[in-house]
Amino acid sequence: MQFIRIGEKIICKEKLNREIEKILELRTKGITQEGVARKLGVERTFVSRLESLGEIRRGKKIALVGFPIKNKEELTHLAEELGIEYVFLLTQEERFEFIKKKGKSELFNEIIEIIVNLSDFDLIIFLGSDMRVPVVEKIFSVQVIGIVIGHSPIKESKYVNPKRIIEIVRQVKN
Repeated sequence: MQFIRIGEKIICKEKLNREIEKILELRTKGITQEGVARKLGVERTFVSRLESLGEIRRGKKIALVGFPIKNKEELTHLAEELGIEYVFLLTQEERFEFIKKKGKSELFNEIIEIIVNLSDFDLIIFLGSDMRVPVVEKIFSVQVIGIVIGHSPIKESKYVNPKRIIEIVRQVKN
């Protein structure tokens, strides 16, 4: 255990971290700030200020999905910098491997799981063919911004200009 002296007080860092973890865990479960404060015996304003200290961005939950993407690594790093919470990008080779290595029921289950996960987002940025973009826009009840990267069937990975992603995210945040 690590202790810190502040004036007359001896503070245990581990205990402090455990309490912060409890607060964050309860908040992510949907309990109100007031409810967490009551349960843990702290002020509601403390819970609010704690959240503000750790806040990275406010606003819509954004996902980035696309295939086949030539500059997958570049877009993945960009998405991380922009605070995009879910990224599923595949190159042409990865796209075929994704399908080839799985049995039919496993593939179906994984696709359903991806669709369910994406339904939790406020915005999906989808990069795909002229055939897939309209289909994805119809599947989801959330906002989908489709970027057509080629005419179907796309036979090779396509380069996506990162500036397009930056522009979309900036517009959504403002």
